[in-house]
Amino acid sequence: MTGADALDIARDAIWVTVEIAAPTMVVGLVIGLTVALFQALTQIQEMTLAFVPKILAIFVVLILALPFMSDALNGFMTRISERIVAG
Repeated sequence: MTGADALDIARDAIWVTVEIAAPTMVVGLVIGLTVALFQALTQIQEMTLAFVPKILAIFVVLILALPFMSDALNGFMTRISERIVAG
């Protein structure tokens, strides 16, 4: 395996990580900004108000995105296995 192959594998691994993490991170960001805006507009400074909606939304997104995440990881593992077999 050459250095270029190692870089290709590393780049592919980083890209798969970004693809898998993106749905939960985007939902957490949107819910966090919405709750922060709501708290700023109403001057409610309750700490649990920031955490509970984010936790629930991220949990729902994880359940809905789990097939996509497993397909992405399966594809990555298949590509790595093919490289191992090819030598």
